[in-house]
Formats: sequence, C-alpha cells, structure tokens
Amino acid sequence: MNRADTTSGPERAGDAAAAEGAAPGMSTGVPAGLLDGVRQWLAESGAEPTPARVAQALREQGRVLGDAEILVAAERLRSELVGSGPLQPLLADPSVTDVLVSAPDRVWVDRGGGLRLTAVSFPDAAAVRRLAQRLAAVAGRRLDDARPWVDARLPDGTRLHAVLPPVAVGCTCLSLRVVRPRAFTLAELVAAGTVPPGGDRVLRALLKARLSFLVSGGTGSGKTTLLSALLGLVGPGERIVLAEDSAELRPNHPHVVRLESRPANQEGAGRVTLEDLVRQALRMRPDRLVVGEVRGPEVVHLLAALNTGHEGGCGTVHANAAADVPARLEALGTAAGLDRAALHSQLAAALSVVLHLVRDRAGRRRIAEVHVLQRDASGLVRTVPALRWGAEAFAYERGWERLRALLRSEDAERGVR
Repeated sequence: MNRADTTSGPERAGDAAAAEGAAPGMSTGVPAGLLDGVRQWLAESGAEPTPARVAQALREQGRVLGDAEILVAAERLRSELVGSGPLQPLLADPSVTDVLVSAPDRVWVDRGGGLRLTAVSFPDAAAVRRLAQRLAAVAGRRLDDARPWVDARLPDGTRLHAVLPPVAVGCTCLSLRVVRPRAFTLAELVAAGTVPPGGDRVLRALLKARLSFLVSGGTGSGKTTLLSALLGLVGPGERIVLAEDSAELRPNHPHVVRLESRPANQEGAGRVTLEDLVRQALRMRPDRLVVGEVRGPEVVHLLAALNTGHEGGCGTVHANAAADVPARLEALGTAAGLDRAALHSQLAAALSVVLHLVRDRAGRRRIAEVHVLQRDASGLVRTVPALRWGAEAFAYERGWERLRALLRSEDAERGVR
C-alpha cells in the first residue's frame, strides 16, 4: 500500500527515465564494447568500479576518455556490479512497490496505481540474465541452467523472484517486491483510502479485544501492509513473534521477534520450513503469534496454538473473497493430514474475524469486507458478512451484531456510523 499516486503513467515513466539518466540501452558516450572490456578487467582484477579504476582499465585497453565519460562509465558499472543496475532509481523511489522485467525493453513499475511501462531498458537479454544471477548470488542463492528459478530476499529486504530461459520464454523474467523499512500507520491507511473513515476504530477494537483474525486477499492487495500497521497497535508490553517465509512484516513495535524460513543448501540439507518456525515460536512465550502467510502444513500448528491460550494471533492468507477462507484453510489442513471435521472444530474455536482486501482496476487497495466466523448446523465453519466497504464509513451487514458483541466496544460501533 502506498500513498495516493495522482500522476499519470506516461508522466511517471518519463520521470523514471529522467531520474535514471541514460539507461543501458541508450547512449552514455561510452561504447558498449568498451564497457564490456572494462567490466572484464574489473572482474579479473577484483577491483571496485571507482573512477580511478575505470580510468586504469581504459588505459589498459589503450583508450583515453574525458573525465565526464569516465564518471559516466564508473557510475554505470558500479550500478551494474554493486547496485541493481538500471533498476536502481526505480527501487529507490519511495512510492514504488514492484519492479517487473519481462524483456530488455519491457520494465514495468507499480506505484500503487497499477502497472506502468517505464522508459528504462537493458541493452539485451544477456544483461537481464546477468543482473538476475548477481542479485541471486547476493541473496546467497544459486541461479543457473540447472536451477533456473529463484525466490529469495535481498539484504535490504527486497523480495526477488527470477526465472531463466528456456523456462521463461525469450528473456529472463525478473520480479522485485520492495519492502519499505517503515510500516504505514493506521492513520496513513485511512488517508490513502485503504481503511474507510472511522474504520480505524473497528480495527483498534479488534486488537484491544485480542481477537484472532486473518487478513485475506489476492497478491499485491496490501495484506502485509495492513497487518504491519495493525501489529503496531499492539500494546508495548506484549511480545510479538513473527514466523514468515520471507521477512516482510515491519511492525512499529518495541518487542518483536522475527523468524524466517530457509531453503535447503546445494547438498539438500539445512531446510527450515514455516511449520518448523511455528513450532519454535510456540516455545518463545509469544503474546501474539503471527504467521506472515498461511499456505501449508503450518495451519495445523497455528490453529492448535490459537486453541491453547494464544489469543490475538493473526496472519495472512490468499483468497478470492472472505467467504472462501474456510475452504482455503480446509484444503491446507487436509493436505497436512487433518480431517475435515477436526479442522472445522479447531477453526471455529481459533479464529473470529476475516479482513478481506481487494485491489480495484485503478490499482487502489481497500478493505472490501469484514466477516465473522460462525459454525452452521452441519458443524462446518462459514463466514458471515459483518461490514462492507463504504466511501464514508463501513456499512452494516447481517453479522455486525455478532462482531459488535465480540469487540465489546462502543468506539467500534461509532466507526461504522
């Protein structure tokens, strides 16, 4: 979730190109072949791409350039060898959430208003492949013909996903999800339109009542952003333990313990799963147990924990609608060996609320609906709509009375008036 973006796509694309200067596919005053020679010399010597080293590399090739050309070459090589190449200005933009590369001249960016094509380009498909492999190496992962895809987190928190040809047809496909170091506040989410006016009272009451909840939605709908903001409302005396596949949650809270899963090494050993993390988190005296994304066998341990005194636990889950969440959890529980009846029994006692986020065609993210969980006559858990999005405030649905009883807060009721 980002601040409102009112600038049109072509204007922003032009801004990105201007901020970057000359992209690798454009003229820099330095021949591409000459830069290849400098690049090779630096790699063989292990030298940093400083202006002095670039000048030395040029002299080794019998070429002499002016100071301005040397500075351009040094900056470009430093960006390629140390930074994120031509993508660096886009990733440095505080409004950017995603940078996607599907071809050398097809670099897309999302600033919270949907994908926009930028003027940034690479000289060729090989340059995209080199950048993807270098970023994978920075993340400590292998990316080559034998292992043609990678899903990892860079040291600055950016989520990296890359797929090499021939699995990715034509060109390496590179996806970067930017994780900002500071979480949005609930007030900022209200101002941005993610939370309707007054809806923050309902969310504050949800945290205060220590209800267990899930944030559902599709990819890029703002689940992590909303959950980070909500965790910042937890009392400072409570201990929050996070278990995540990729450490993306950034709650503004004084007592957070963060656990992150780990893939197996090249010998196939050392793997740490999200299920392992949830089991370990339960031994760390959490006041709030948080699973960044529930998508596997860890659902069994999470539900068990929420049924054994760990109130206020939460997490995110992919779902098309709030009503689909029980079926989604049922599928995950069944795959983990938990039968349907047992899963729904634990679900009924463990979770109370589902906050569902959507992203409209204009790219705006918002809480579309709030559901409460309720067991029907057959013993299966269903969700009941309690609140739905409204431009002026949340609107009542038939499950509001039940939600109000759970919240036990007059402030929450004022939040939908």
